[in-house]
Amino acid sequence: MKKTLIMAALVLISAGCFAQKNPLVKKAKSYMMAETPDFSAARAAISEAMEAGQNAETYYWAGMIGYQEMTQENYNQMMGKGANQAKAGAAVVESYKYWLKADELAQVPVLNKKGVEVPTDPKMRGNVSKKMLEYYKQQELVKYGIYLNEQKDYAGAYEAFKMHIDIPELPMMQDPKLQKEMPRDTTYDQYKYYAAIFAVQSEMHPEAIALLSEMKDGNYEGISVNQFLYQEYLAVKDTVMFVQTLKDAIVRFPAEPWFLQNLINFYIFSGQEQTAVDYLAQAIEREPNVAQYHHIKGNLDENLGNYDDALKDFDAALAIDPTLADAMAGKGRVYYNQAVKLNEEAAMISDNKAYKKALEEMNEVFRKSLPYFEKAHEMDPTDRSYVVVLKGLYYRFHMDEKEAEMRALLETL
Repeated sequence: MKKTLIMAALVLISAGCFAQKNPLVKKAKSYMMAETPDFSAARAAISEAMEAGQNAETYYWAGMIGYQEMTQENYNQMMGKGANQAKAGAAVVESYKYWLKADELAQVPVLNKKGVEVPTDPKMRGNVSKKMLEYYKQQELVKYGIYLNEQKDYAGAYEAFKMHIDIPELPMMQDPKLQKEMPRDTTYDQYKYYAAIFAVQSEMHPEAIALLSEMKDGNYEGISVNQFLYQEYLAVKDTVMFVQTLKDAIVRFPAEPWFLQNLINFYIFSGQEQTAVDYLAQAIEREPNVAQYHHIKGNLDENLGNYDDALKDFDAALAIDPTLADAMAGKGRVYYNQAVKLNEEAAMISDNKAYKKALEEMNEVFRKSLPYFEKAHEMDPTDRSYVVVLKGLYYRFHMDEKEAEMRALLETL
C-alpha cells in the first residue's frame, strides 16, 4: 500500500511539472504574436525554454513560431509585398520537426491516479495533427521543395518532398478521419516520384533506392521508376539487385526493350555469352525486325563457335537492313577466323603432302571471306578495320595493286 501511494505521488508531481506554464514559453508567444512579430526574439526565448526542460508544450510552441513566420510570408505574398520563399520554407521545415518532437514527448506514458498508463499530454496529438494536416493540404513543404529545386538544392528539395509524403504515414495521422483527407492518389505518387528524382540528383543512393523500391510495382511512371532503380543499384554496385530489377521489368514491361537490352549487355560484358544469346533469342522473338539484335547474336554465336548459327544471324540482320556493314563484315569474319584456325592446325602437320593440302583448304576459306569484307568496305569506306583485313587478304593472294590501294588508304584514315 505504501509503495502504491509513493507511485501515485510521483505521478502527481510529474503531471504537475508538465502542466506548469513556462514563463519563457509565454515570453516567446508574446514576441511571436505581437503586432510586429519578432521571430528572432521568440526563437531565443523558446531556446532558453527548451534548455530549461524538454516537454511537449515547449516544442509545440517552438513549432508555432515557424508556423507564424510562414503565415506572415504567405500574407506578404498575397498582399503583393513580396514573400521570402527561403525564409517561409525554412520556417515550415523547422516547425515540422519541432511538432514531431512535441508529439513524441506527449506520448511518453505516465501513470494516472488509477495507476493506468496514459500519454503525458493526451491533447497534444490532436493539436499537432491539425497543423500537420494543414501543411499537407496546403502543400507548404511541396512549395518549398519546388523552390529549392529551382535553386538546384536537390538534397533540400528531397527533404522537403519527403517530409510532405511522410505526413500520412506519421503515427499521429492514423485516425481514419484524417486518413480520408490524405488520399494516396496520383498527386501523392507524383510527389514521391519527385522526391526520388531529387535523391538521385543528390547521389543519395540509399534514399533513392528506398523510394523507388516502394514505387517499382505501382502504376505511376512505372518504366521510368524501374529504369532509375536499376541505375541506382548499378551506382552502388549491387549486381544481384540490378539484375533482378531488369528481370522483373522485362516481365512487367514486355514491350519496352530497354530492360532486355541492358540485361543482355550485362551478360555480354560479364562474359556470360550463352546467357546473353538466350536473352537475345527472347528479344528477337518479341521484336524480330530489329537488325541489331540479329547482328549482336551473330557476334556472340561466332564467339561461342556456333559458326552456322552466326552466318544465319548475319543474314537475318542484312535481310532487315541491307546497309548494315558490320553484319556483312561479320560474315567475312566467320570465314576469316575459321581460316586462321585451319592455319594453326596446319602448322602442326609434319607430312609435307598433308600440309600442302591443309594450306589449300585454309586459303579456300580465306577466299570465302574476301567478298564479304569488300562489300562491307564498299558499304562503309571509312571503317579502318575493314581496310586492314583487306590489305592482308590482298597480300595473301598476291593482289598487289589492290594491296597498295589499301595501304595508301590506311594512311588517310
